[in-house]
Amino acid sequence: MRTPASLLAYRLATRLATPFGRPFLSYRLNKAKEDPLRVDERLGIPSCSRPQGPLVWLHGASVGEALSLAPLLNRLAEKGLNLLATTGTVTSARLLAPRLPPGALHQFAPLDAPLYVRRFFDAWRPDLGLFVESELWPNMILGARRAGAPLALVNARLSERSFERWRRAPRFIEALLSRFETCLAQSEADAERFSALGAPNVSVCGNLKYDAPAPPFDREELAILAGATSGRRIWAAASTHPGEELIAAEAHRALQRDFPETLTLIAPRHVDRGEAIRAELVAQGFACALRSRGEPLAPSVEIYVCDTMGELGLLYRLAGVVFLGKSLAGEGGQNPIEPAKLASAILHGPHVANFADVYAALDTAGGAIAVADAAALEATLAALFRDPARQRALARAAQGLVEARSGAADRIMSALAPLLPASGAGR
Repeated sequence: MRTPASLLAYRLATRLATPFGRPFLSYRLNKAKEDPLRVDERLGIPSCSRPQGPLVWLHGASVGEALSLAPLLNRLAEKGLNLLATTGTVTSARLLAPRLPPGALHQFAPLDAPLYVRRFFDAWRPDLGLFVESELWPNMILGARRAGAPLALVNARLSERSFERWRRAPRFIEALLSRFETCLAQSEADAERFSALGAPNVSVCGNLKYDAPAPPFDREELAILAGATSGRRIWAAASTHPGEELIAAEAHRALQRDFPETLTLIAPRHVDRGEAIRAELVAQGFACALRSRGEPLAPSVEIYVCDTMGELGLLYRLAGVVFLGKSLAGEGGQNPIEPAKLASAILHGPHVANFADVYAALDTAGGAIAVADAAALEATLAALFRDPARQRALARAAQGLVEARSGAADRIMSALAPLLPASGAGR
């Protein structure tokens, strides 16, 4: 199909913006949003060499998409293929690193300008490109096809809100989606939306996140924390957004009337907010400790602010009940699959549009409970504290649902079989 004027205009605008790439990255460096040792990767300049042989390139935007790559990376590695994973954020790179199979490489994705994208493809020459969910950077997509690399959209997801936005630019999105050989959607609803926007060869393979391994943890740290909190009732507010920490603190204060031994763990979605959260809670009269500073978890600590990277697996194993943030004060919710894998009783607010199908399934299966506000959160926690059998049933239902929905990675691998390069057939 002919390239629409809107896409040509985008390419021209990003070409004209190329000189501002380094100043933009300097600004992000000052905000600690880039890795100072690897910033050239964002300009398409590799920090390591392409390995000999066939190379499959997988791209996920940020934390959720990057972590969902793990089961696919492992299966591709078993076929003897070289692997390159790209992400766009420092956090996603740090969390993905320990999950990469031996020999797999990570680079930061180039900024979406023609020069930077061309450098990237000249250096890496992938034999196949896999884009995760709905990460559609126009110059990267066009650059891959110009470099001769077939593309597939895997674990494809498109919310109703995003679908309505794309419908206002039908030729633009069709021009991008038509560059993919296949689109492997998470659900029937996602498949219908992608088909309506012009994606070819759409099929449903399920959600790759159900196949992701449980988050890692440090056994020694878990033993230390379990010893320090013995005899206490523990719940966690995980991946919280601004406003939800105070909601968790209100629930904690109410819980203390009947359960004075309660310990609340708060793990903010953005760990750089830890100091500010602690100051906010101390001003409300709470005794807090900050994990990033190594402050001891003494019996007098009421709220433990866990502002460290990659430790949700530790907290989920320590707490019996987990409230997932961005669902009360935020909008869209956070992924509940990881705590479900670890048999946590899951609570969430009403705003879970980003994972609507997962939460709906959990709620229906009795594996999660929706709470509307701080009062409902406290009341539900209190009910679960009083009824350990109900808490265990909730946790078992969550874990059972996740296990029943696994298998997407195998279905995706089968669908990709015609596109996978043969061993030794790299470019």
